[in-house]
Amino acid sequence: MRFLLFLVVLVCSAAGAQTYPDRPVRVIVGFPPGGSSDTVARVVGQSLSPLLGQPVVVENKPGAGGVIGSDLVAKAAPDGYTLLLATAGHSTAAAMMAKLPFDAVRDFAWITTVTTYPFVIATAAESPIRSLEDMVARAKAAPGKLSYSSAGVGTSHHLLGEWLAAEAGIEMLHVPFKGGTSPVTEVVAGRVDVMFETMTLVLPHIKSGRLRALAVTSPEPKDYLPTVPPVAKTVPGVVFQSWLGIAAPAGTPPAIVDRLNRELRKVLDEPEVQKRLAALGGGSAPTTPDLMRAQVQTEVERWKKLVESRKIERQ
Repeated sequence: MRFLLFLVVLVCSAAGAQTYPDRPVRVIVGFPPGGSSDTVARVVGQSLSPLLGQPVVVENKPGAGGVIGSDLVAKAAPDGYTLLLATAGHSTAAAMMAKLPFDAVRDFAWITTVTTYPFVIATAAESPIRSLEDMVARAKAAPGKLSYSSAGVGTSHHLLGEWLAAEAGIEMLHVPFKGGTSPVTEVVAGRVDVMFETMTLVLPHIKSGRLRALAVTSPEPKDYLPTVPPVAKTVPGVVFQSWLGIAAPAGTPPAIVDRLNRELRKVLDEPEVQKRLAALGGGSAPTTPDLMRAQVQTEVERWKKLVESRKIERQ
């Protein structure tokens, strides 16, 4: 009887995969409109829609550093109609949260990364902080006074700040927001000293002169910011490439996962999409479902070690 039930489920899943999709597909973004993840989701969704033959609708479900959006997807029907625009913060949340309402690795069907990009440390154009060396010196002179913004407690922005502080031997004041453009606004206005932010969000503000870039987290300077040095030049060992990718609920039929991976690879191969990602400071970075899953698992373990070593209170 159980074998017959298994066969029925298998046949139904295969039939569903063959007709997929026959209605709009949602991409859940766990941050407000206007942020880097939202921007990339809309770039990808716009090109993915004609390949799937259905609208790809971006829905913002901000809160808890992206956890609210991730939880919604983890608990959604595993039919390929509810996807997650996952961020590198997905891994940091698993390290920071004492108890998540889902398993950060096992409760998702990983499809592909979309883009990778470095973070940038930036300050207001009028700030007296002129370089990363200057920032570190000021932080050492007044421990806990120099403030930095992030997209929320437990996000990559937050733990990257903690990582740099640990390696540089300094203490800074963390000022979390709920993502979106608020971290940029507060730094530009001078109410927060510096920011650890995605290149996708701040590059236009750096180019317009509203922000001054102090350092990038890539191993080498980037072509679009050739005079901005790597963080590792001042604080050795701090190298970080952030990412955005697509995931679905665990249990999504392999045929649907493969279809989405295949179509997303086509999207990421489009010159216009590559151009738009480059303008946001990133690059096209497709991968396999298995490799994406392994990457997330590795990052969860790395960030957990940082949280433990820094004695950061888990939320």
